[in-house]
Amino acid sequence: MIQYLIIGITYAFTAVVQPGPFQVFLLSQTLSKGWRRALPAAFGPIISDLPVILIVLLLLSAVPLYFISILQIAGGLFLLYLAFNAYKTWKDFDSSKPPLLHNDRQTILSAVMVNLLNPNPYLGWSLVLGPLLLKGWHQNPANGIVLLVSFYATLTIGMIITILFFAVAGKFGSRLNRLLIGISVLALSCFGFYELWSGIFGL
Repeated sequence: MIQYLIIGITYAFTAVVQPGPFQVFLLSQTLSKGWRRALPAAFGPIISDLPVILIVLLLLSAVPLYFISILQIAGGLFLLYLAFNAYKTWKDFDSSKPPLLHNDRQTILSAVMVNLLNPNPYLGWSLVLGPLLLKGWHQNPANGIVLLVSFYATLTIGMIITILFFAVAGKFGSRLNRLLIGISVLALSCFGFYELWSGIFGL
């Protein structure tokens, strides 16, 4: 159970600190509306991921068990790819460049749409979290519940912290952001190699 708790927290942390469409959306909401009105957007992934989870789990439940191991191998490679992209972001990070903004004025519904149109939840659930959730659930339903709760609790809290972080961002904030990206490189790499090992061992 501890294993699934750590995995849920780690994967959510890497999702929070990785630059992407949803983070840009949170940034624009925070700067255009203020952090109080932007806070509801932090709960967007919980709503938008529900149909993604149901579709992915229904598809994965209909395939042989060895296919889950194949997906884990693919997920490990995908995580290493994300780690490589995060490394490039960390290497080329320039705190003097202003962040990219857009003028979106919607709140939580906009957050849901941004996340639904973001490929990361689909890739994450089909290649990483979905196979892990099924594997943990077959071992013990509590494992699957712990994975879900730890992932979304960490993700939501992380998004709230991100909004507050954007609200006070400056030179110090940029340096801290680069540090978090560097940590995510290490976390993604370790998680990617773990997924590869689990998938190969499962075969």
